[in-house]
Amino acid sequence: MARIVVLGAGGQVGRSIVAEAVRRGHEVTAVDQDQKAMNGMPRQARAVAGDVTSRDAVAQQAQNADVMIVALAGSARPEHANVARTIVDVANKLGNKAPSVIHVSNGGLLENADGERTLDTADFPAAERKEALDQADALDVLRAAKGSMKWSCITPPPRNFGPGRRREAYRTASDRPVMDAQGNMGISHEDFAIAVIDEAEKPRFRNKRYTVGY
Repeated sequence: MARIVVLGAGGQVGRSIVAEAVRRGHEVTAVDQDQKAMNGMPRQARAVAGDVTSRDAVAQQAQNADVMIVALAGSARPEHANVARTIVDVANKLGNKAPSVIHVSNGGLLENADGERTLDTADFPAAERKEALDQADALDVLRAAKGSMKWSCITPPPRNFGPGRRREAYRTASDRPVMDAQGNMGISHEDFAIAVIDEAEKPRFRNKRYTVGY
């Protein structure tokens, strides 16, 4: 059993991650800035209302965690990058006692067949571009982290990512979306959460960005 803290637990992805961690018997602390968003959390999880951008709040949760999962939803720039900077700072101060970090990124950072970031293509939704750029900044922060910080950055596909059927299956890739034989991409929140907790239990992508899909 691991002590897992989920930042942004009130969003759809965060809730799925909390549910999967609880299902596997982990000790889960669910943190979100919106107290109302914590309604309906699994009773086995400890729900905490707190500012996930606050260094003091992050440090307090990190001290008693084995894994810290960052799953902020719909954040405005530069919140993703600021949270990444805060976590790097906290991890550096905790040293070997710091939790490993799993950062949930944005599918816009993945590349198409021409090696172009999806967020830079003409058909990427303009309303989603600021958040994707913020996530790009956050990834840069993680990649530049010094010392012994342990992180993974898991990226959903840029399309067909939402609530759905739990298949208990997924495949991984590095910089381009996972495609099936028909060229389709996608994964449900439920199976994405399985991939996140798999990485929490047995890290395979330490200090790397990767993606998952069917």
